[in-house]
Amino acid sequence: MENLPGYVSIAFILTTFLTVGFLFYAVRQIVSDTTAAKILFALVPLWLIFQAALASSGFYLLVDVFPPRLPLFAVIPALVLIILLFIFARKDFISRIPLKTLTLLHVIRIPVEIVLLWLFQNGQVPQLMTFEGRNFDILSGLTAPIIYWLAFRNGKTNRPLLIAWNIFALLLLINIVTNAVLSIPAPFQQLAFEQPNRAVLYFPFVWLPSVVVPVVLFCHLASLNKLFSIDFKS
Repeated sequence: MENLPGYVSIAFILTTFLTVGFLFYAVRQIVSDTTAAKILFALVPLWLIFQAALASSGFYLLVDVFPPRLPLFAVIPALVLIILLFIFARKDFISRIPLKTLTLLHVIRIPVEIVLLWLFQNGQVPQLMTFEGRNFDILSGLTAPIIYWLAFRNGKTNRPLLIAWNIFALLLLINIVTNAVLSIPAPFQQLAFEQPNRAVLYFPFVWLPSVVVPVVLFCHLASLNKLFSIDFKS
C-alpha cells in the first residue's frame, strides 16, 4: 500500500467518519437516552480504534491461518452486535430511529464506490468490485436522495416505495459483499486471483467490512423492520 496516493486513504477515512456521523445523528434525534444508544456511542469509536490498530500491526495480513482473521475479528463481531440490538432493543431503540435519516444515510455509498474505483486503478481490489465490473451498489447511493424526496414529500410516507427500494439496495449490498469476500486472498478465495481484494487487510480500508458495511446493513434492516411493523410511523 506504499504506492497508494494519499488522497485515497484520506477520502475513505472521511467517508467512514461521515457514515458513523450519519448513524450517530439518526440515533441522537430521538433515542439517545436509551441504553442501546449509550452503548453504541461508546462502542463504535473504540471499535474504530481497535480495527485500525489490528490492521496497522499487520494482523490481517496473515491470510493462511484458520479460522480466517478478517471475518472472525472484523466482520462477525459487528454482525453479532446488530443481532443483539434486534433481539434486545428492537422496540425501544431500532423502531424509534427516524426513517428519513436511515434512508438518506445511503448517500455515503457514492464516495465508497469512488474509493473502490481508485483502489482498483492502483491494483488493490479487483475490477469486479467496482461499478466498471459487477458492483452496481453506486445506484443505491445515487438514488437515495431521489427516494428520500419521493417517499417523504407532502408530509406523507410512501411505504411501498421505501420497502421496494430498501430490498433492491440490500440485494445490491449482498452482491458486492459476496464478490468482495470471495476475492480476498485467503483459502476460501474463488475470484480475482490476478488482482485480489487486498485493500481490506490494511488501514483504513479495514473499516469497510468492519464499520461501513455493517452500518449500511443495519440501516436497511432497521428501515425494513420499521416499514413492516404493524404500528408503522415514519
